[in-house]
Amino acid sequence: MILKRFIIFCFLFCFYFNSPKIIAQEIKDSIPISSFKSGEWLQYRIHYGIFNASYATLSLKREKLNKIDVLHAIAYARTTGFLRFFFKLEDTYESFFKDQKVRPLKFIRDIYEGGYTKNKVIDFDSKKNLAFVDDKKNNIQSSHKIKNDTQDLISTFYYLRNYFPNNINYGESFNVNIFFDEENYDFNLKFMGLETLDTKFGKVECLKLIPLVQKGRVFKENESITLWVSNDENRIPIKIKADIAIGSLDCDLENFKNNKHPFKIKVN
Repeated sequence: MILKRFIIFCFLFCFYFNSPKIIAQEIKDSIPISSFKSGEWLQYRIHYGIFNASYATLSLKREKLNKIDVLHAIAYARTTGFLRFFFKLEDTYESFFKDQKVRPLKFIRDIYEGGYTKNKVIDFDSKKNLAFVDDKKNNIQSSHKIKNDTQDLISTFYYLRNYFPNNINYGESFNVNIFFDEENYDFNLKFMGLETLDTKFGKVECLKLIPLVQKGRVFKENESITLWVSNDENRIPIKIKADIAIGSLDCDLENFKNNKHPFKIKVN
């Protein structure tokens, strides 16, 4: 179901992608966190034309995990309105990462998608490059090798916002290692220049990005996906668009609060 895939996609930008043809820039994470802070809250509306399909939220708060100072990110999405009678989706993803540098320590996935459920907890050991997976639904535990600087599904969202390459040129791409569902993936985005979008808040100058889709993952090759991210210090995703056979599915920033930096908006 394309809507289900799109809602999952909107948690992060996208995932399960790579590009063997384009030389990708490496992202350097030597600088401290500067694009977001504890208390930030973002809400997105996922819709087909005027018809709402789902709302998704991303919240961030400072906590302690095993006596370590962390930022706790929670992503939650649910179908809404008329669609909910046909397809009930309630997904929660949580990530705990270090508050000085985006390095995941724990990831939780608890989902209900039309009767399909999954409940997994992943603990990361970045020193040993290992991920320990606890499949609570099936009572199965496993360990997996991961690459250096590996992110989880949700920490990637914040990692990219903070360490977006400043010297990237039109047509170049950059990638991040992601561990998800007991597998390692390369997340890859291609930079397509700047574009100003008309939003409910006003005009917003954005970085235009295109995920480089690996065939057979999340979206088919002929389903074009585009992402727009605010071209300011916040690096907030403003819009995601997936072209389908008839029209498009859109994910738009609906509300926000407690950004670390003023949101650069030209009031209509």
